Amino acid sequence: MRVINILTLLLIIVGGLNWGLVGLFDFDLVSALLGNGSAETATSSTAARIVYILVAISAVYQIVSLSRLVAARDSVFGTNTTY
Repeated sequence: MRVINILTLLLIIVGGLNWGLVGLFDFDLVSALLGNGSAETATSSTAARIVYILVAISAVYQIVSLSRLVAARDSVFGTNTTY
């Protein structure tokens, strides 16, 4: 597995776990670790925002990788395979 695949998967896992914590406990782990930013704007710190952006880019990368994998599988096995 390429290093970028591992890195993007780890970032997606971090993002998923963070959203789980937000949904279950109203606790944002990324903002807790990297700061909340200014109270006036109610936004995350710059570092937390960078992490959120990297998670989003990682998700897009994995979507593209998955679509390529499906296309390659379809070209080898045909489009009428059943699971």
